[in-house]
This record gives sequence, C-alpha cells and structure tokens, in this order.
Amino acid sequence: MYIKSIELQNFRNYDNLYMEFHPEKNILYGDNAQGKTNILEALYYCGMTKSHKGSKEKEIIKLNTSESHIRMLIEKKGVERRIDMHLRRNKAKGVAIDGIPIRKSSELFGLANIVFFSPEDLGIIKHGPGERRRFLDMELCQLDKVYLHNLGEYNQIVNQRNNLLKQIHSDNHLIDTLDIWDSQLIEYGVQVIKRRQSHIKKLNEIITPIHEKLSGGREHLYLEYDANVLGEDFSLKVCQNREKDLYQKVTTVGPHRDDLRFCIGDIDIRKYGSQGQQRTSALSLKLAEIELIRQSVGENPILLLDDVLSELDRNRQNHLLDSIQDIQTIITCTGLEEFIQERLQINQVYKVVNGTITKENLTV
Repeated sequence: MYIKSIELQNFRNYDNLYMEFHPEKNILYGDNAQGKTNILEALYYCGMTKSHKGSKEKEIIKLNTSESHIRMLIEKKGVERRIDMHLRRNKAKGVAIDGIPIRKSSELFGLANIVFFSPEDLGIIKHGPGERRRFLDMELCQLDKVYLHNLGEYNQIVNQRNNLLKQIHSDNHLIDTLDIWDSQLIEYGVQVIKRRQSHIKKLNEIITPIHEKLSGGREHLYLEYDANVLGEDFSLKVCQNREKDLYQKVTTVGPHRDDLRFCIGDIDIRKYGSQGQQRTSALSLKLAEIELIRQSVGENPILLLDDVLSELDRNRQNHLLDSIQDIQTIITCTGLEEFIQERLQINQVYKVVNGTITKENLTV
C-alpha cells in the first residue's frame, strides 16, 4: 500500500499543487512555516477524513476562498484507488471513492491505512485523556468497521442525551424520555468497551517486546484500560448517576470518559514516569501501531513523519528507522544533511519554500 500522488486546490497555503511520491522514502525539506506539514495534513485528511491536528474545515480552506479540493491516488494490493474530497465553508464535505460519491465520509476508513507521527505525539502520555482516546479510536476505526459504526452511534447518542438533559432543566416533563436514550447509551457503550478491551490486549502483545528492545531490556511496558465504567456495571452506574447528570446537564458515565494507563512495572508513568520514559513509551506506541496494522490488514501502513526525527536521540532514531525499512514513508525536516549522512535510503526529495515545491535530483 502506498500513496502515488496528491493534488490540492485552495488547501492551506496552496493554490494549486500536484505531487507524486515514491513507494519508499520521500523527503520534504525546508524552513519552518513553509507548508511542509500542510502536505502531510492533506494526505492524512484524505485518508482519515479529518485533520491530525483536529482543525476545522473552515481553517483548512485557503483564506479568501470558499472551497477546497483534495485528490489522492493510492495503490493497494496492486489496484489503484482514487479519493476525492470537496471541502466547503458552509456545507458538509463531499467525498468520492473512484469517482463514486459516498454517503458518509466514515465509509472511507480502512481504504488507506495511515500512521501520523509528530513531535506532539511524543507527549501523548502526559497530555489529557482525550488525546489517548482519540489515538485508540482512530486506530480501531481503521481496522474495524463494526467498531466504527458502534462508536459513531454511541457518540451521537451521548450528544442527543446531553441535549435532552439541558432541555429537561427547563421542561421537567421530558424526563420520561430519558430511559429511551439510557438504554441505547448502554447498548452501544457496552460494545465500544468490549472492543477496546480486546484491542488493548492485542496491543500489549506487540508493544511490550518493542519497548523492551528500545529500553535495552530494562523496562517492561504494558497498557491498562482505565475504564470509566465496565460493561457489566454500565446499567447500574447510569441509574446511580442520573441525578448527577441532570444537575450537570452532561452524561457523566460511559466510554467517552475512558483513558489509557501506561505502566512500567507498578509505576503509572503518566503521573510518575520521567520525560525519557514517557517519550520512549510514546515511540513504542507508534511502532506498535505500525505492526498492529501490518498484522491486521496484511499490508504495511503509510507512515507520515512530521519533523519527528530531530526530536529523538540517536538510539531512538535507529530503532524507528529499523522499523520502517519496508514502509512508504513521507518525512518532513528542515535540512537534508542529517539524513544523507545516515543509512536511510532516500528515493525522492522535494524542497518546500513558501508553498512552492521543487523536486530535486538525488546525488550519489
């Protein structure tokens, strides 16, 4: 699986852009704030239907324009596939696969398996639980259409239930309808919890040996599902928290409040780990994500590295590079020297200057 090309119109700082990519290692280099990350964002957006930064569509469309277009060609199992995205400021985005419009953009999940790794990801362990849930959900949604459906239904129910809780505050007669939403909340929430549990179990089988190698055998990393509520207790907890929910006007129980705990031995490194332990564990998590997709899909994912190698020491760089030898990788960086002198085999190089892309010839 690899990206063949990307075509942009009115995306971030690009008026019109067409780029082709090599199936192996691609470098985009240039000073900061020139548009390198914008290209990776477009690739990720086209494969995952949303920005890796959580940006809204109106922020992605070029200033003083009303719409943006992205077209990405990928090759998967020897077959070329085309993804078209049409972003509009005041309307829902349009998505087509091979020229055929799809009803929900979520139908795109799994067509292109993409792993995005940026310096911000190195802080995923010490940041808030929302980022860890997002990592878990994005990974599962790529791999499991049933989970994608159940999570979408669950999130919609939470939103509708929250709206109802606000309405009940001014119209108490509506409280009788709360039971309907509670039963659906529990039905889909239990499915989300079960799938997350099985996924983390599988992830542990992969991440533990990766981290032991990264730490020179000194550390044993494992993940724990820090569940807000377990499936068998869901119904009881929803009932017990009803008065609290009515008072706070939000749903306080469910997997939308889950977290991931990262443990080395008996230590929760979210709270007590050193910065080095947290960064190494974050790298282990990304390497485990690559391997999990490889095992689940039977193909390598596409890897987008956004200026992350400069944030890693030599040992962590080597481990990362060892793990991506056979993966299409698109890397952004500020300079080429560090890469040319190392053992990374570069296949294609682009220089990025203020939104202008120049393909450079490789020197031997």
